[in-house]
Amino acid sequence: MPSSLVDGNSLLAVDVGAANTRAVFFDVVEGEYRFVASGSAPSTAEAPFKDVIEGVRAAISNLQAVLGRSLLDGSRDLITPSQPNGSGADALVVTLSAGPTIRTVIVGLLKDVSLESARRLSESTYSRVVETIGLNDRRKPDQQIDSILRARPDLVVITGGTDGGASRSIKKLLEPVGLASFLLPEEKRPAVLFAGNQKMEEAIKELLKSQTASLHFIPNVRPSLETEDLEPAQRELARMFVNIRKRQVKGVELLDLWSGGHILPTGYATGRMVRFLAKVYGTNKGILSVDVGASATVISAGFKGKSTLNIYPQFGLGENLTGLLNYTTLEDILRWSVLDISAGVLRDYLYQKSLYPSAISATKEDLAMSQAVARQALYLAMQSARRDFPRNIASIKPTLTPLFEPILAGGGALSDASRPGQSLLLLLDSLQPVGVTTVILDQNNLLPLLGAAASQNNILPVQVLESGAFLSVGTVVSPVVSASYGTPVLRAKLTYSNGAEARVDLKYGSIEALPLASGETGSLSLQCLHGADVGFGPGRGGSIPVSGGALGVVFDGRGRPLDLPADGVRRRELIKKWIWTLGGE
Repeated sequence: MPSSLVDGNSLLAVDVGAANTRAVFFDVVEGEYRFVASGSAPSTAEAPFKDVIEGVRAAISNLQAVLGRSLLDGSRDLITPSQPNGSGADALVVTLSAGPTIRTVIVGLLKDVSLESARRLSESTYSRVVETIGLNDRRKPDQQIDSILRARPDLVVITGGTDGGASRSIKKLLEPVGLASFLLPEEKRPAVLFAGNQKMEEAIKELLKSQTASLHFIPNVRPSLETEDLEPAQRELARMFVNIRKRQVKGVELLDLWSGGHILPTGYATGRMVRFLAKVYGTNKGILSVDVGASATVISAGFKGKSTLNIYPQFGLGENLTGLLNYTTLEDILRWSVLDISAGVLRDYLYQKSLYPSAISATKEDLAMSQAVARQALYLAMQSARRDFPRNIASIKPTLTPLFEPILAGGGALSDASRPGQSLLLLLDSLQPVGVTTVILDQNNLLPLLGAAASQNNILPVQVLESGAFLSVGTVVSPVVSASYGTPVLRAKLTYSNGAEARVDLKYGSIEALPLASGETGSLSLQCLHGADVGFGPGRGGSIPVSGGALGVVFDGRGRPLDLPADGVRRRELIKKWIWTLGGE
């Protein structure tokens, strides 16, 4: 082991969420980087503090108590670099998702081309599109100006025109944007990101420079009609997000100073890590990461040639929770509940939870509702994210979830679940994975912090990932099949490394599990019945190596897409049975 690793630098990583702030400490242990400890405290972005630094200091203080070393000095400032007496940390990185949703206006030429790219780009940060202006917009310029003034945007994203292409049309679209920005008070003017025809840079500066909070230019996201490249734009947008938060949220400026500018949006840091994993560990299947948090639900997928990042504040489980009913109904949420709960009780719960997002479920009813809400939020987010996945990816049916290996899952809704079985069932219900995949639970929510740490230390994320800091829930086998309830659809034989065997006959509508401890490996032989498909083709079986986890090998025979019984009593009995099979209560 190189001496530079043995004497490696310690790293403090802080995640400022909408509900909780966490401080995590990484250091070298026996020659390799390890996740050492974490501390958390309620976030303080909202009243009465309205200063994120208070929550950060509280989280670091709680971490100090666990570590037994000082990280803050007498003035409650960070001690950096680490001192000879063992106090302090050598570096700090920060991920940030707290703060109001960024109100965004998107401007582009064609609805299915540049405006679609602008939408995808704005969905890669914590934003909500409040106004769209395109070539087919039939409103008069004064009506467009009025709509922008009403929207009060924090951000304007402009796309359109292939390099060297349309320029007059874009100028015409930008005139109402420039005038509306000019009419807004100076401190309320939006930041502008231009990601269109590169030859228009000077003209754009002339039109908008004096009317905006800041003007940013990045390479065209659509250099040609067939090509889309969002990565440089996402990188710039991440920087703009931090600058907007500095204006909106007290304490972010000081955090940026403490970290030496190493502060990233939480979702972007997750996407960066997934992109890295897809390049390093990528197979023919994709890699999927989901994070169900208070500020947003984040879905990031990495494929061999492309990665996608979708951040949905509208599906967050914090202050935006009541807005979830704009996308779904109380009845659709309650179909996931294991208890018989009325629509009125659920509505009250949504309002209470939106006011106190860090509140922990105190009763069985609260837990059932929180799990049902998280399922529906993640289900809706996955349905929305799927439209941005590349078309040529490995899948069993184009209308279903593609093949992924592995699925990484984190966020408050999953780490709050008392047992791995509850988290796994939540993921199976909402993501509805197909074929054979490994499910890994990020119970300490480390993935975004590792994504932020990569800019400071590119060895640390790799070694922490391989150190066992993540909980392997196990291997999941989900055949795609249509059959009558109770019909055998799959026969499986698990051969352990010591030669012992275990078998299961999977019936349609049921969930089964075979034990295989974490760290153990085995060989799984599958025989598909009634045309079931696990990735080898309809009715085709095969043998595959599998690795163990907290729940071993889980077989989900409920079919895809998942169809829950309409009768409430029967549905709740089935859900209870599934939870019991996976070690829940």
